[in-house]
Amino acid sequence: MPLTRRHFLTASAAALATGSLAEGTAPVVAAAASLRFVLPVLVDAFARGNGGTIRLAFGSSGTLAQQIRNGAPFELFLSADERFVLGLATDGIVANEGSVYAVGRLAISAPTGSPLEVDADMAGLEAALAAGTLHRFAIASPEHAPYGMRAREALLHRGLWEAVEPKLVFGENVAQTAQFALSGNAEGGLIAGSLAMAAPFAARSRSALIPTEWHAPLTHRMVATARAGDVALAFRDFLLTEEAQEIFVAHGFAPREAG
Repeated sequence: MPLTRRHFLTASAAALATGSLAEGTAPVVAAAASLRFVLPVLVDAFARGNGGTIRLAFGSSGTLAQQIRNGAPFELFLSADERFVLGLATDGIVANEGSVYAVGRLAISAPTGSPLEVDADMAGLEAALAAGTLHRFAIASPEHAPYGMRAREALLHRGLWEAVEPKLVFGENVAQTAQFALSGNAEGGLIAGSLAMAAPFAARSRSALIPTEWHAPLTHRMVATARAGDVALAFRDFLLTEEAQEIFVAHGFAPREAG
């Protein structure tokens, strides 16, 4: 089915709508979609250290923050943009401003065989737009997905936003955007570097990291909610350990000190 310029619900959002994530006793961690590949590794490492069981709900940071405001049963929120956590703290939804746990990178990616040349300064994107060979280009929704916000900032910085906007297809979050960008239904897209280097995508694509100076920092911040129990708080603390930070770096994130 061809892609259309609209938003799609993620599986995690659908699960929340039915209430299935609220069942059971293990704490539910709301996590930005850029963490889709690294977080299961971290959860496994935490469990091996007898830290307990964690359940994960992935989505765009803005959507997850709104769900927390509406009383969703999350005990920990891992945002890809610290502003969503700080906004919750300012409004008294959470007790404090939490902690920075990682810093993300934005990447331009294209599937193998795409006519789009991939390079850090997006010269290939500019050339494809000029030649008329770019028909669809994927970014996450700038309305509530941090990587979509940063993608728009980078395209504006590069002077390509006006030309590329009619070609855009939007993912509800950056993980869905990566599927769009690398499925062959789009010539490419701007996605999280952590997803670009993940095995399922790296094996069938080419990617380059966008200069960090072209957009606001992707400072990932987490915060515990009022629902947080001992296991969720222990997992929060684990994510700041040297072991966890090494796992983040191995999966394409900059260490939290970089933020």
